[in-house]
Formats: sequence, structure tokens, C-alpha cells
Amino acid sequence: MLALGEVLLRLSPEGNERLTQGTRFEKQLGGAELNVAVGAANLGLTTGIISKIPSHAIGNYAKREIRRNGVDTDYLAGDDSADSRLGIYYYEYGADPRKPQVVYDRKYSSVNKLSLEDFPEEMYENTRCFHTSGITLGLGGPVRENAIEMMKKFKEKGALISFDVNFRGNLWTGDEARDCITKILPIVDIFFCSESTANLTFGKTGDIKEILKSFSDEYDIAVVAATQRIVHSPKSHTFGSVIYEKKTDSYYEEKPYEKIEVVDRIGSGDAYISGALYGLLSSGGDCSKAIAFGNATAAVKNTIPGDLPSSNLEEIQTIIKAHNQSGP
Repeated sequence: MLALGEVLLRLSPEGNERLTQGTRFEKQLGGAELNVAVGAANLGLTTGIISKIPSHAIGNYAKREIRRNGVDTDYLAGDDSADSRLGIYYYEYGADPRKPQVVYDRKYSSVNKLSLEDFPEEMYENTRCFHTSGITLGLGGPVRENAIEMMKKFKEKGALISFDVNFRGNLWTGDEARDCITKILPIVDIFFCSESTANLTFGKTGDIKEILKSFSDEYDIAVVAATQRIVHSPKSHTFGSVIYEKKTDSYYEEKPYEKIEVVDRIGSGDAYISGALYGLLSSGGDCSKAIAFGNATAAVKNTIPGDLPSSNLEEIQTIIKAHNQSGP
């Protein structure tokens, strides 16, 4: 599986300090599509990241971290220009009643110079699944154009196309997102969209099952999934999901993971996608595996600091088994 997206440097104050306090930041790596690639690699898929990063010390740090997390960097292009930079975001942890806070500093980062010419044609030949998200499309300009062309080229070569709406209001408007995403949905095979985004961005009505089926019917999408999160407080969440499969006209659900002790929720939605894609790709398309691995991987990621998931297959299988046990 290959994923296209921006690699970001994440800086967080220590502990529960605020961005306006303290003098030290914890340095970590993140980015929605990278999070998916790392999570799927942890579970056993062969994954790689497609992006462009600066050819200096911070870019070298990013490349080493990506490799350390088991993700291939063959399609990680370098930016040798004098103004090359890695996008940054600052994350402040929340504590009830104070919500988490994010500040982005990603404009003019190297990924915006990404071009199809940066990558060999063989990249499209050897890929079983290609994943990207609305965050990448929301960057606009050449990134959006190249991302859409990549989706088409991967589709032509027989890869499954996975897409997560992942709407970010600081990147583009709901109308702009809807107009762009509806044009590429006919080539998408696996689609991830939250209920709130379906309502607000796509104007969908009805319950979540009706919404998922409507996407599948309207755009001929094989699998449509939505996560369901209940936020009791910044430190306590309940997490579950629903999946609709077109070929069997079936819905897949399981009991949610309740009252998760949240350490860091960032990347948990991406972790869900990594588990769901692992479940689908490792089983020949079994949606019951997708929902089991997706929910478990997301639930565990909530308990791990940083963007990147770190659960291996054995841990997730143990958690799935425990989740499904009944009795004392």
C-alpha cells in the first residue's frame, strides 16, 4: 500500500503545559497519510509514503523516523531548493474543560512542489492499494492536481483507491471540498467519511446507515465506512464504527470500545483506516475483519502519545479477542 500526503513535524509542550507557557517542545513526526502507512506497516502490510521533504537535517530526521517505523521511503522525493521546509504543527493537550489546541505552520512547505515527474512509472505497477485524503487535496494548487492524476494512474493499473475525506476547515471551504471530492469519488473503492462531514459538507441526511449506502449507490463505491466517537471528556472517549459493503448490501458493526483512557487522540482516525485497510487487504475483502481491526487499532492509538500508531499484529489480535469475550 502506498499513501500520498504531507509529512509534518509536530511540536508539543511537555505534559499539560500550554503553548503560551514553557520553553521546551517534544519533537515528533506525523501527517494523516503517513499515520495510515505506519499503522498498516505495524500490522504486517508492506507500505510506502509518497511525498516531498527538504534535503536538509530536518528532512533527514523525518526520513529516518519513517524508516524506523517500517515504512518504505523509495518514493519520498527530496527538495534541494534554498527555501525548502518541512511543515510544522503545534499541538497543546487538553484537560477537561479545556480543549486541545492546534496551530499550523505549513504554508510553502516542500510538499507543495511535488510533481508527477518526481516519481518513476514503476510506482504505479507494483501497488495493490493507494490511499490519500482530503487534507492532501485541500492543500490546493499543484498538490491537488498531481494527487488526482495519481489516483487515476493507480486506478488504471488496477490498484484499489482508498480515500478519507478528513475535512479541515483551515485548508478549504465545505463547498470547495464537496465540488472537488465528488468529482473523484467515482474512481474510489474504499471511502471513509464521518457522519458530521457527510451532513455538513455533502448535505447528506438520514441515519448513518442511510448515508453510507447513499454514497455507495450514487458513486458505485465498494466499501464505505464511518467512525463514531463519543467524547465524554478530553481524557475519556467511546469509539466505534459502521461499514457498508455494496456487493452484499450489508452493514457491519460491533460493540464500541467504551470509556477509552485517552492519552492522545491525534491520529486515532488514521489508525482506524490503517486497521480497516489491513483487515480488507489481508483477508481478500472481509469487512468483518476490517471493522474489528479498525476499531481496535483506533482505540489503542488513543492511549499512545504522538501521531503515529505503534501496535503490532499480536497486540491488536489480543485486544480484539478480549473485546469480544463475554462473562466474568
